[in-house]
Amino acid sequence: MGHIQKRGERRYLARWLDPDGRERAKTFTRKSDAERHLASVEGAKLAGAYIDHANATTVVQYARQWAATRPYRPTTAARVKAYIDHHIAGTRIADRRLAALRPSEVQAWATDRSKVLAPVTVRLLVSLLRSIFTSAVQDRLVASNPVLRVSLPRSEKERIVPLTVLQVQALAAAIPERCSAMVITQAGLGLRIGELLALRTVDVDFLRRTVRIEHQLTKDGKELVPPKTPRSRRTLPLPQVVAEALAEHISKFGIDTDLLFTTTTGKPYRQAHYGVQIFAAAVRKAGLPAGTTPHDLRHHFASVLLYAGESVVAVAERLGHENAALVLRTYGHLMPDSEDRTRRAIDDAWTVDGLQTDSAHG
Repeated sequence: MGHIQKRGERRYLARWLDPDGRERAKTFTRKSDAERHLASVEGAKLAGAYIDHANATTVVQYARQWAATRPYRPTTAARVKAYIDHHIAGTRIADRRLAALRPSEVQAWATDRSKVLAPVTVRLLVSLLRSIFTSAVQDRLVASNPVLRVSLPRSEKERIVPLTVLQVQALAAAIPERCSAMVITQAGLGLRIGELLALRTVDVDFLRRTVRIEHQLTKDGKELVPPKTPRSRRTLPLPQVVAEALAEHISKFGIDTDLLFTTTTGKPYRQAHYGVQIFAAAVRKAGLPAGTTPHDLRHHFASVLLYAGESVVAVAERLGHENAALVLRTYGHLMPDSEDRTRRAIDDAWTVDGLQTDSAHG
């Protein structure tokens, strides 16, 4: 229980023990205020809601401590560290005491970030900071989360226009012959680039016509690691067009390592080398839209399945996504030639209705 000491004229020192047994103190000019403060402190301790407002931990210090305790995969940990180093450290909120940061300061920080970053990235940053302060609330370092209500720039997501089969074929023809099967395989299986580069001979079962996704290759091409999420570890149907491309690739280039796709020296591809150099050059040569990346082959795969009538749940499973709603938001579009299908659907419905109406009156 706390107590109050009179320290001269109109000075009252309230003393109490925090939940960790450390003595704390605060001075008041009125004894009644000191008494109310002690009552509030004891109530907060009993309720498990005690906050040490004198804690000197800064926002950036806690952010780094928080990130170090997350069970992140190496790639995610590196991305979070970069966000903290580049967009929290060195900004107006970095050295603010955690318990003193106000919502208005968070808003000003978010507005500053929106001047130099894309809206999607700002949203990711705010979400990260919100998670950090959620943990701080749970650790009883702050009373409430100041990142709950932040006005963010509007994010207009550009509509994805998936590549057509003819465009994918043109890309496969334009890329170096050693990489042609990589284009067909990614488009026919919907793989992430890391999953494509990690494919091994044992993952492909030509007899059962399946492909097992067990790993992804790190960006530097040095290590096979688990896929992005538990759902990403999956078995995919092997289409004939992919089986033929892989068989031809093996016949022409052989298999020097466990990996299906390697450079001319037998080494794994680095993602940047394949995507930014080899693939990008083939995009220009094939006359495809500027900015086309290997991920567009994944868009192609998902769109073909949706256009063919596959359920969103099935497409999510094939892509290794955690939830079908994300698939619907991202890939819920049709191939460019779907306008004719829409016209036929309406015309067919009205033709049938017209015949039924005519016969009913006849």
